[in-house]
Amino acid sequence: MAYKYKPPYTITTEILNYVVKIGEILGELKAETDTAVVPKLRRDNKIKTIQASLAIEGNTLSLEQVTAVIAGKRVLGLPREVREVRNTFTAYEELPNWSPHSRKDLLAAHGLLMAGLADETGCFRSGGVGIQRGSVVVHMAPPASQVSRLMDDLLSWLRRTDECPLVKSCLFHYEFEFIHPFQDGNGRLGRLWQTLILSRWRPIFALLPVESVIRDRQQEYYTALRTSDNASDATPFVTFMLSAILQALEEIKDSTDHVTDHVTDQVKRLLHVIRNSQCSASEIMAKLGLSHRPTFRKNYLQPALHSRLIEMTHPDTPRSRNQQYRITARGTKLLTTFQIKGEQQG
Repeated sequence: MAYKYKPPYTITTEILNYVVKIGEILGELKAETDTAVVPKLRRDNKIKTIQASLAIEGNTLSLEQVTAVIAGKRVLGLPREVREVRNTFTAYEELPNWSPHSRKDLLAAHGLLMAGLADETGCFRSGGVGIQRGSVVVHMAPPASQVSRLMDDLLSWLRRTDECPLVKSCLFHYEFEFIHPFQDGNGRLGRLWQTLILSRWRPIFALLPVESVIRDRQQEYYTALRTSDNASDATPFVTFMLSAILQALEEIKDSTDHVTDHVTDQVKRLLHVIRNSQCSASEIMAKLGLSHRPTFRKNYLQPALHSRLIEMTHPDTPRSRNQQYRITARGTKLLTTFQIKGEQQG
């Protein structure tokens, strides 16, 4: 059967520029992501992705709480929000086992994401649905009777199109949100499925926390959806999503760039004194023999944090009285590179 369905969009100069820039960064990252950086990206970014995707939907759990839930610890939070974290983690763990073109896999993914959270899970919605922003209905989805056909058309187009994977993943995301095929969970599943599409093209996308960028630019995300709806043209949404992908890649590139040539002697000394422990700022200063806090922060602490050689134990509350600092895997690797074990301690 010949399908004529095609999402409405235009390849603009802006879109082409984003695609080129994304391709350049992917090339620069290839050597890094083929080696030791992958485990760190996977560990750090999966939790960020889950927390951010759920935060977009109103989940209030912090990054620290999400980390605890995934580790099987009890946290003080709403049972529904805890369940959302567990479900989403399970779904992302299953990502490598799904085909982007499979209706069966899409329904299975929804079943995992929304288990215990919605009346209709793992099946297309049986009733009408609209999207509200405050008291205003900003989108009325197609009738439930049309959903099965529309989704079959969309999945068939995804399978046969020769469009650039970057563009087609954004188009799928937009069309999926337009159809709104499920009673609930459409936003988080649409973002998950775009990740799946991209990860089949370049595995690094399974490690890329694009959701964190969307969370930080949430109003732009909704505006792009609304603008595309009003114009009956997916171009504004594709443009926004490519800019978000580019931003996420640039942040990954910044975090994996080699910093050996830029590490000062002060930062090396800081890494050395906390290498096997976690310490408060005051404890680090004492070990370094420093008494002037502004100098310590400017020359030691902030450069080490900025280079991601150390990290906070309470990143969501930087000014916490219980804040401590510990060396990262990147910092430990750098210590070995410099072989500073015998360097003078402060």
